[in-house]
Amino acid sequence: MFPPGHSILVVDDSEAVRTAFEVLLSLQGARVLGAASPQEGLALLNRESIDLVIQDMNFRRESTSGEEGVALFHEIRRRHPDIPIIVLTAWTHLQTAVELVKAGAADYIAKPWDDARLVTTARNLLDLRVARDEAQRIRAEQRAERAALAARFDLRGIIYQSQTMHGLVAMATQVAHADVPVLITGANGAGKEVFADIIQANSPVRARPYLKVNIGALPDELIEAELFGTEAGAFTGARARIGRFEAADGGTLFLDELANLSPTGQAKLLRVLQTGEFERLGSNTTRRTRPRVLAATNVDLREAIRLGRFREDLFYRLNVIELHVPALAERRDDILPLARHFLQEGYSLSSDAERALTRYGWPGNVRELQNAIRRACLLASDKVIDPAALNLPLVEAAVVDEPALDRTVVEEALQRAGGVVARAARELGLSRQALYRRMEKLGLNVS
Repeated sequence: MFPPGHSILVVDDSEAVRTAFEVLLSLQGARVLGAASPQEGLALLNRESIDLVIQDMNFRRESTSGEEGVALFHEIRRRHPDIPIIVLTAWTHLQTAVELVKAGAADYIAKPWDDARLVTTARNLLDLRVARDEAQRIRAEQRAERAALAARFDLRGIIYQSQTMHGLVAMATQVAHADVPVLITGANGAGKEVFADIIQANSPVRARPYLKVNIGALPDELIEAELFGTEAGAFTGARARIGRFEAADGGTLFLDELANLSPTGQAKLLRVLQTGEFERLGSNTTRRTRPRVLAATNVDLREAIRLGRFREDLFYRLNVIELHVPALAERRDDILPLARHFLQEGYSLSSDAERALTRYGWPGNVRELQNAIRRACLLASDKVIDPAALNLPLVEAAVVDEPALDRTVVEEALQRAGGVVARAARELGLSRQALYRRMEKLGLNVS
């Protein structure tokens, strides 16, 4: 039986054919309407709610070219693009029917038709229509949910469509009002900093200091000085300097690339989180600060704990709330909305370009997508961007964490960097943790 409540329109100049279809399809539970001409069929489509059209190729006894059927098909498709169409064809019109399928017809059935095949085809198309209508209803509800969330909170212009991201955004707005640390995890370029900004923008302390520190961008010897400050004379000729923890007192401090903290820095961070106390470098004076701490990392901290590179007690202190931002490849519904957002004014994407974007693996996540679109806008020969302008690999890109670097290349980079791992990692195009892993594999000292 067909899904209940569906109507099928049969357009054929033969009354016998229309009657045969009415008997066959009504036995399956469909409401069947008949039209003897294209004009009558189009008029019924305007008046009635039709879920499937079955149309002939010729409507006059002297006509055998199929032109009338082709014209009717294109007119129905223009007026009602969502209604599936089955084309009835004689063997002499088989190639024409195939061309119509390429143009969007759901299927073609040869005359004389096989009742079982026709019923099965019609049932499948009606089932698909039910599923599509349900999907459209769900998408409409989801759009309404996203709009309602955006109306209630400052979402910092985040662009998304996937339900995965909607759940994360909603959670970020929820935790914004709680004075607890939040750990934001995910791959590089996935958008972790945007979530920190959303939390801050909807926090009771949003009008107070909001400071950001990219720990991975700092040389090892300056990380603690940047976070906790220095006393006069702590370094040769140095004056007293206020650290980010002290400057963010009463506000929010965002620590990016958290896993790059040294063991000493991790111990000091744990103490600040537990007691609010710290000392500047070179000082014995205990100071107090109470910023809200948001931290982000692309490193699997549980694995880092297992390897002895990250403190377990610090992890649980920071991980009161964890927001894991999935890679772009895991939320493909967001690719095209983001791509369109990154387009320069006046530019658009061809359908082939959109397919190329959704098929690519995006190892660099949102950041890579943004760069690809900006580059395409600069290089495109016209305002409609095609796949060639995107210049994407033909196969899905795999995430490559560590390039193939031999021992000599790594040793020379470390030598040029004066042994500073963070500096050598930047030169080699690696994260600090990736270089540590490479050094461990090569048997180099990683202490």
